[in-house]
Amino acid sequence: MCFSAEMDLAAGLVVTGIGVDTLRQVRTRDQLALGLLPLVFGAHQLVETLVWWNLEGHVSTPAADLAAWTYVAIALVVVPVLVPYAFLRLGTTNRPVLDRLFLASGLAAAGAGLFAIGFEPVGRHVDGHHIAYHPGVAWSGVVLAAYVLATCGPSLFARSPELRWFGIGNLLVVSLLAWLQQNAVISLWCVWAASTSVLINLALRSGHASVRRARVPRARQSAPPA
Repeated sequence: MCFSAEMDLAAGLVVTGIGVDTLRQVRTRDQLALGLLPLVFGAHQLVETLVWWNLEGHVSTPAADLAAWTYVAIALVVVPVLVPYAFLRLGTTNRPVLDRLFLASGLAAAGAGLFAIGFEPVGRHVDGHHIAYHPGVAWSGVVLAAYVLATCGPSLFARSPELRWFGIGNLLVVSLLAWLQQNAVISLWCVWAASTSVLINLALRSGHASVRRARVPRARQSAPPA
């Protein structure tokens, strides 16, 4: 099955529904950023539906320009910051320096992404089974590496098996797409990431997506009452 406006619309509606349910599973403020991810991914796919419709001649160019810019901005600017920030709030690695490294990588990738797209209309065209987007400035391999580190690295350290699979799956797919066809990364990887949002929902439902607490050394534990 090829990707199309209909597929984006269906995926967007399903993932947005999962996102609404995921927010209902949030129990603490530290889980909120993680709980927002499926909703962001779902809305992301719905935005791309407008881009498809424009390329098919059903939506005006000004509306599609805004949709394409929004779609690419979410992919290149919002996602690389929101993902490591969500896992930073959870303290998944139990190593603050590593958590901050992931977030710093995301901020660097987001800065480069914003510079690449600027505030002008984003070029786009249908390329086989996906939409190829053309930011004003091409991404470099270093920026792509920072992006992958920020979006896939944090979840690999999660205690939740669902969140670890979220990281492993996304790492494998984005690496494969970058190797096969770099202009497919933005569109096809985001479809995949949206589909894996169900794993975030399951992690919150299971109660595994909780803040990791540092263990208290035995020497500091209070002696039991006599």
